[in-house]
Formats: sequence, structure tokens, C-alpha cells
Amino acid sequence: MGEAMVDAQGLRELVREFVRSYADQPGTTDWWRDPLLVTARIDQRFDALPRIAWDEHLRPTELLPSAKTLIVFFVPFKKSLLDENTPGPFPCRNWGLAYEATNKLIGLVCQRIKDVLAVQGFMSALMPATHNFDEKKLMARWSHKHLAHISGLGRIGINTQLITPVGCAGRLGSLVTEADLGNSPLVVDGELCLHKQGKECLECLGRCPVEALKVQGIERQKCWARLKFNIQKTEELSGLDRNTHVCGKCVVGLPCSYFEGQEN
Repeated sequence: MGEAMVDAQGLRELVREFVRSYADQPGTTDWWRDPLLVTARIDQRFDALPRIAWDEHLRPTELLPSAKTLIVFFVPFKKSLLDENTPGPFPCRNWGLAYEATNKLIGLVCQRIKDVLAVQGFMSALMPATHNFDEKKLMARWSHKHLAHISGLGRIGINTQLITPVGCAGRLGSLVTEADLGNSPLVVDGELCLHKQGKECLECLGRCPVEALKVQGIERQKCWARLKFNIQKTEELSGLDRNTHVCGKCVVGLPCSYFEGQEN
């Protein structure tokens, strides 16, 4: 990636090729579709984070005082994995394996972007893709989901997940940088959740095996208890990392789970 390519489109191509080449490595299971990426200039929009996410949420400049841009990306899962995780009340084993593999991949993607920008003389900073939250309040001081919503990568649905132009089943990563990359949103206005569009749906409420999802939001403690039960008690996730807290039922088997079109 040459100096002239440090822009949103150049980063999109970089990340797309990185994910493809990573998935092609021997011994790696390819769980992923092509990623989406947007950049957002750090401005007053992000002042809303303590209100819409959590009152202790960090602003991007608290992660890096000299930051000018937020970079946020989404790595969507293949439809075959979604289909496998749809039946039954517990996550399939491959959903847990994909979660672990994708968290590792997101870390590598962030490091790759950081290294490319460092060559150009720009510092960057990041938070991990997961387990950056308060386990008592069950709130994150760095919510990739809310950052992605503000940046125009997607819109948060009734399932409390980010719905992107390719669906809601996947994982998010983000970092901030001194580079001024401008705004490159994929979703400018409107909603991607059918219910929020005023149409009949709410299928996600029935997908939650512990009825933690409500129109008004999510019962976090009930959801968290289920995630801990899944890794501690289910045969499906036996032997996986103890921090593999997964379920995924609220992002599969839905109209918003998987979209064919991709604008990136």
C-alpha cells in the first residue's frame, strides 16, 4: 500500500485482501465474507457516546488525544455458519470457534492498519474487540457497535445489534488514528431494522432463548447469565476458551441476518 493510498478506499482494499489471504492460510477455517470499513472524522457527533452508550464511555480523543479519525470495520460471517447456528437453543460449536478465530483476526487487522499508518507517520490506538466491559454493569467503555452506528457503518436494530449493508451476523473492530481520513459512511440515513422502518417483524424477540430481548432494549443480566451458562455447561462449547461467551441466536434466522448486496 503506497503513500497515496492512505484513504478510506485504500484501507478498505487493504483489509479486504488481508482477510482473504488470512483465510487462505493452511489450517485456517474460512468463516468470513468480505469485510466492510468506514472512516469518520472525530467531531461533535462522538459527544453523544455517554448518552447513547454509557455515561462512562470514552471519547475517541481519550484513547488518543491527537486522534483525527475513527476507523471501524465489520467482518461478516458466511451464510453457512449462520444456517448452522440457527436451530436449537444453544450455539453450535463452530459459532464458538468462529468467535475465537474472528477476535484473533480483528486484532491482526487492527495491527496491520496501525502499521501501515505508522509508516506514514501517524500514531494510532485501539481497544480489544471484546471483553473491554464492566462485568458488573455489563457496559463497555468502548462500544464498537455505537461507534459504528455514529460513523455510518450501519444502524442498531431492535435486536440491539448493528445491522450493516451485509447484515448483522459478524464481528466489529475499531481504532483511532492521527491521520485525517475524512468521512466515508455506508449508511447515511434511514433504518435497516424492519421494525424501526415501521414494518412488521420483531422476529428477533422470539429468537432469544431466555427472552432477554424486548422492544425497549435488552435485559443485560439475563443475556450475560446465558452466555456464561453456554461456555460452562453446554456440550457444544466444551473445551473452548473460558472467555468464549457466545450465543448468536439474535443475529441468525432473521430478515436482517444476511444481505447479499455489499456497498463498500
